[in-house]
Amino acid sequence: MKNIPSSTLKIIAFLSSAILLNSCANETTTVAEEHHHSAQTVELSAAQYKSADIKTGKAELRNLSNVIACNGVLDVPPQNLISISLPIGGNLKSTELLQGMKVAKGQVIAVFEHPDYVQLQQEYIQAKSALDFSEIEFQRQADLNKEQVTSQKSFQKVKADYLSQKAQVLGLEKKLEQLGISAAQMEKGSITNTISITSPISGYVTKVNVNIGKYLNPNDVAFEIVDTEHLHAELIVYEKDITKIKVAQSIRFSLPNESGNERGAKVHLIGREISSDRTVRIHGHLDKEDAELLPGMYIKANIEVGENKTLSLPEKAIVQNAGKNYVFVKMNSEHKDEFAFKMIEVEVGVSENGFTEVIFPNELSSSSDIVVNGAYDLLSKMLNSEDEGHAH
Repeated sequence: MKNIPSSTLKIIAFLSSAILLNSCANETTTVAEEHHHSAQTVELSAAQYKSADIKTGKAELRNLSNVIACNGVLDVPPQNLISISLPIGGNLKSTELLQGMKVAKGQVIAVFEHPDYVQLQQEYIQAKSALDFSEIEFQRQADLNKEQVTSQKSFQKVKADYLSQKAQVLGLEKKLEQLGISAAQMEKGSITNTISITSPISGYVTKVNVNIGKYLNPNDVAFEIVDTEHLHAELIVYEKDITKIKVAQSIRFSLPNESGNERGAKVHLIGREISSDRTVRIHGHLDKEDAELLPGMYIKANIEVGENKTLSLPEKAIVQNAGKNYVFVKMNSEHKDEFAFKMIEVEVGVSENGFTEVIFPNELSSSSDIVVNGAYDLLSKMLNSEDEGHAH
């Protein structure tokens, strides 16, 4: 045999190494795949199976609501939020109001004082006296005019003076009425430098903008009172969903920090304006009043726009791990008296009355035996087995 050139020997050695490395890589991949497969399965002995109270079932077609998810706030209608100010400015003399206090309709909530209140009463008394004199003169001139004793011009002037004086008195009476001062009391000689402000509604104090001695201008808001007995849900829905929403549809909502505590409402009004961000406002009336709810609270809501027959499973059949949803499917075990289960990822949809819509991957069907009780026990055992495997 002739001597083989050294260059040829190098090529042969290189190819042999490549084949060997490729073979090792394939073996490593196969081992990894087998490990991944085993990591998604869990086996129980008969005793473990019984202890965990594992139960299996099949996905069922159920009527689950088709919903539109949205956000919003709790609010009150305009007539239930009252801003209290003064018709004529004054200094706060006394009040016991604090934010959060409950007040009743007609309750005195503050007392204000100012010299202008005295001046207004004096003006009224003077104007009323002048009106009384003007009325007498008007009646006298009317009688003379009937007998044609006085000129028509003189009568018209007296009549105009009387009507002008009467209008002035009526105007002052309205101002006094706004201040809560009784004209009848003043006519008896009673004049006061204070006015009492009463609450026009029953509700809770939400704002107190004054302190003792502070002067309040006529346009300044002294207090705000809200009647929380008629809260409503103000929801924001995207334009693309608005055609699905109808009046009287059910709304299920909860507060952001709540879990599993849903409250009910009904669609009452649908907005007729699309905002710049392509959304529409939906106004919902609460099914029942709730003292824990306050105006301005943020809410998460689902508007039920119909029902669909969908494959569903009990909520406890679905487990979450690393942000994904899974079910356990019963498999044929290779060992006698053992039970095998495989964890398979699924997509979930609407949840209602303890059931959740599921979308199965191709490897699953509605006839698969799925763990409906004890799924989290299986997940815990599987994760513990993984930890033990990594430790080795």
